Amino acid sequence: MPASLLHRGATVACAHQGPAQPGASSSTVKVGGQPVVTQANGYTISGCTLPPPPNGNGPCATAQWTTGAATKVRVGGIPVLLATSQATCAPTGTPLQIQSTQTKVQGT
Repeated sequence: MPASLLHRGATVACAHQGPAQPGASSSTVKVGGQPVVTQANGYTISGCTLPPPPNGNGPCATAQWTTGAATKVRVGGIPVLLATSQATCAPTGTPLQIQSTQTKVQGT
């Protein structure tokens, strides 16, 4: 089923509401004026509220996409990310949450 392509301007956060931004994105393909993000792009997280040990295992610092990249849409041979893609934050192991993204361009 088609899902919206993830772009640099999407609102993405860790499970503890720490804002996340892609480390890089495609400069050649854009949706809504924003570069699309591929599966190869890791995310950097800032402002995670999960405390460090011994009170927690945070804060979330980075995230890597694990599943849900497009199978038919690629940029430079690398699958683009979709609104349904899933990522895991490090060092916590919690999910990254896509809160909003553009809705006009979809892929599978």
